Amino acid sequence: MKVKTILVSQPEPKMENSPYSKLIDKEKIKVDFRPFIHVEAVDAKSVRQQKIDPKEFTAIILTSRNAVDHFFRIAEEMRFKVPDSMKYFCQSEAVAYYLQKYVVYRKRKIYVGKRQFSELIPLIKKYKDEKFLFPSSDVLKPEQPELLDTLGISWKRGIFYKTVISDLSDLRNVYYDVLVFFSPSGIESLLQNFPDFEQKDTRIAVFGNSTVDAATGAGLRIDIKAPTPETPSMTMALQKYITSVNK
Repeated sequence: MKVKTILVSQPEPKMENSPYSKLIDKEKIKVDFRPFIHVEAVDAKSVRQQKIDPKEFTAIILTSRNAVDHFFRIAEEMRFKVPDSMKYFCQSEAVAYYLQKYVVYRKRKIYVGKRQFSELIPLIKKYKDEKFLFPSSDVLKPEQPELLDTLGISWKRGIFYKTVISDLSDLRNVYYDVLVFFSPSGIESLLQNFPDFEQKDTRIAVFGNSTVDAATGAGLRIDIKAPTPETPSMTMALQKYITSVNK
């Protein structure tokens, strides 16, 4: 069956010439964006109840833009002036670049991984004497704390924000040829919003092993998968699939 409509379970990209824009122009298809989950802030009182005092830490582990935003929000709420000596360990270049929203980049000690959390571990290992704060969502991949524990470092996780399922009730009678997911939480949102969901001819596209596991665990048929050596991005995987079925 041909693909004419796609729903991406994320916010619409802000850049004008995003890979999705190119896909739309090339294939003449409709692509809508709708976050299936959203983030809600945890207040400073709740962070204090986790027995977290930012003054006790000398390094911050940042895995996402949300983590950056909510760390500095909590710092402001607690009236904590982040010292220039603070070290930042960023999971990717995108996270490190986003850090410039809050700090003068060239004057800070910033260490950057390639993309995966595991690639950040060797950098952290070089600074074993630091005291690390790991601001995160209430939803965390289990391998992340497991990897940190193997290093024998002083670290503490702080839940600074929560991942919340969005209300999608207005989509109940809307049909798309392809649904695109990037996290297990997105799959959870689909099933919670539509407990009677039947896949039928709807194609499911997933990004990442944890999302694959969540989809298969929910009994969904996966038709499009990324990343792979041939299709490292979701848009490339979608392009390959559309090319094969829209002949």
